[in-house]
Amino acid sequence: MTSFEDRQRAFETKFARDEEMAFRIIARRNRLLGVWAAEQMDLTPAETDAYCKAVVQADFEEAGDEDVIRKLMGDLTAAGVETDEGIVRRALDDRAIEARRQLMEAQ
Repeated sequence: MTSFEDRQRAFETKFARDEEMAFRIIARRNRLLGVWAAEQMDLTPAETDAYCKAVVQADFEEAGDEDVIRKLMGDLTAAGVETDEGIVRRALDDRAIEARRQLMEAQ
């Protein structure tokens, strides 16, 4: 019975680690995405930092990426940046790859 409990504990630990890593990757991706959008809008460094935090916070509104995409589309459009949802989704995917790479290198 101990062997089964040890395996169960190991699976639970791995699951918790994987979930934490996924959360960290998404948070890093959103920050990188905020930097990208801030560059598009020509924000100052202080404004960029605040904007990145707002993008990370926007992800907590609902499950999935739609809340972040909606925020970026609204902000970019309001700033007069010519863009479409495809460009934002592509930037999101590119930043996800970069975020994963950065976190893997940090370990």
